[in-house]
Order: sequence, then structure tokens, then C-alpha cells
Amino acid sequence: MMTQTKSGRASGKSKRSGELLAQKLQTEGITNLQVLQAIANSPRHIFIPEILAHKAYDNTALPIGQGQTISQPYIVAKMSELLLKGFEPKNILEIGTGSGYQTSILAQLTDKVFSVERIKSLQFQAKRCLRSMDLHNISLKHGDGWQGWASKAPFDAIIVTAGAVSVPQALLEQLIDGGRLVIPVGDKTQVLKIITRNGDSYSEEQVEAVRFVPLVPGELL
Repeated sequence: MMTQTKSGRASGKSKRSGELLAQKLQTEGITNLQVLQAIANSPRHIFIPEILAHKAYDNTALPIGQGQTISQPYIVAKMSELLLKGFEPKNILEIGTGSGYQTSILAQLTDKVFSVERIKSLQFQAKRCLRSMDLHNISLKHGDGWQGWASKAPFDAIIVTAGAVSVPQALLEQLIDGGRLVIPVGDKTQVLKIITRNGDSYSEEQVEAVRFVPLVPGELL
């Protein structure tokens, strides 16, 4: 898949930049080849303000407006890898569309992505970027991420791209039996967790310390 510029034209330069970023992430411990290929394919520069385009392929988080950030590529790749480890989800719910970059990675890894964003202006920008990539297996919703997307449930996997002070009960209930939730949990100190549903009970695995913007309830126009 060829990467594209903001105008939708293929860009050899961004393709090379994506490939170099994927190679860097591989040296930092990302091993899933599907995830690495998705990183290589994705033009990260279209998901950030043009003034920061020169930093697009650095392994760092960047501001995207409204007090939000585009996550560090390593953590995008890590969370995607955790979703896929020994598992082949057919549909994924993403809480926190943000810029749409993580969404674009997920769309290359599964059949269908449902993504919820509480900030309407960010959702609009993300929709425009994702359309330019010609990705057609994504459904976007402006809504409260704490509530998930009940009408589209159940989901094989759920990924949360903001730090929750506690695990939202609605998200647990929207997992299939055997489904997986990858979520940063905590207030001042956050830990990335994998939560797996086993009938009416849930098992939990802690992965590593992380730092995300908070998962805020409600919607913002």
C-alpha cells in the first residue's frame, strides 16, 4: 500500500519515512510484522498540524489541538501488538479517535474498526485524514468514550487511547467472551493493562507504565 500526502497523492518520501520509523520500532522491541507493516504504510504527517510535519516520523507524542496528543509511535505499535498477540480480532472498538493515526493502524489489522471521539472538531479532522488514506472499514462516532458503542457491541477487542482513573464498566460489558481490552489505568500514575473477559469474570495483566491524557466523560462540540 502506497502512502499519501494531505492531498491524497502518493508520496515516496513519506513511504520511506514510515519504513524507517517501522525499522526503529522493531529495534525497540515491536515484533509483530503486521503492526510494523501498518506503521510503514501510514503517513503520520497527515495526522498532525503542518507546523509539526518535520517531527512526524520521530518516535514522540505531538500536540494535535484541544489539549490532545497523537501518541508516540512506539505506544501505538505496542498497544496494537497487544491486541493481536495470539488473537485475531475481527472487529475492534477504539475509544479516543484523536487524530485518527491509531485508527489507521487498526484498520489495516482487522476487518472493522469502530471509533468513538468525544471532541467533535477532532473527529471531523480525523475523518478527513482517514478518507485520504482510502480506508473504508472504519465507522466513526461523536460520543462519550466511557459509554463505548453499545449498538455495535459486542467487540472482539477494545483499545482505549486515554488514561482512565478506573476501568469503564460499559466497556467490559461490550466485550465478547474471550475478548480483550487494552487500556491505560490510573490517575497520576498510569499502567497499561490487558483485561480479558472470561464469561462474567475478567482477568488482568499489567504491561508497563505509561502516560496518556485523561479519559474525560461526556461530549464536546
